[in-house]
Amino acid sequence: MTDVATVPTDHDAPSEIFEVPGPLATPAGHAARRRTPAEHARTLVQGSILGTLSTLTRDGDPWGSLVSYGVLADGAPVLLVSRLAEHTRNLEGDARASLVVSEQATSPARPDPLDHGRVTLAGRVARPEGERLAAARAAHLAAVPSAEIYIDFGDFSLFVLEVERVRWVGGYGRMDSTDAAEYLAAEPDPVAPHAAYAISHLNEDHSDALLEMARVLAGFTDATEAICVRADRYGLDLKIRTPRGTAPDVRITFTEPCTEPNGLRAATVDLAKRARGA
Repeated sequence: MTDVATVPTDHDAPSEIFEVPGPLATPAGHAARRRTPAEHARTLVQGSILGTLSTLTRDGDPWGSLVSYGVLADGAPVLLVSRLAEHTRNLEGDARASLVVSEQATSPARPDPLDHGRVTLAGRVARPEGERLAAARAAHLAAVPSAEIYIDFGDFSLFVLEVERVRWVGGYGRMDSTDAAEYLAAEPDPVAPHAAYAISHLNEDHSDALLEMARVLAGFTDATEAICVRADRYGLDLKIRTPRGTAPDVRITFTEPCTEPNGLRAATVDLAKRARGA
């Protein structure tokens, strides 16, 4: 086992790598607000139906499998697995498991796949009973309708991953852990399903508005280009280029959080008006 004292605490990278320009003027935007790690995790899990399940073999070796899943109202993943699969036999021998879910790396603004979000949920699986069994069945079929064909086969069983630990990574320099209580209580971001389109639309058709936001709302008065790299219910993240260098992750916060799935358009229009008005 590695001695904790010998584990590196930073990247030991050249200092100039971390030198990024700051704003030249006082930002006119609202104080930065971002999703919590628990909100990030719930949003990622809710937004997918595929993950990598890790189980332990009889000999204690790690075993990874690609699985589909549904999600209960409290955020717990629901697995439908066959005894013909090794991971099911592993779970019957040792209930400890983890599930990794990744954000799709489709954004031209972030071409590096490791600059996209992923979350690891760790805990123990349990066979649901009673009302939780009915809810688990409904949740899995809602996510994977094709499972209706085989869900009642004798070799298939439903398992719920009862989450105990959560680790979220949002890309380079964006990561944190959270506990089960915060994860289960968090709300998935309602605008997440439309964020990729909104980002593409802003960069392709409203680059002038993004540049004004960078100069006025973020205070980068010498900005030459602003690219939207992320959007969520609370605001936008911009990559801002200046003659002094590039600021890779500048937050522009909405006046009010979005509460509806289609709320990004009105919120970004409001940002553009604020920038031009100021």
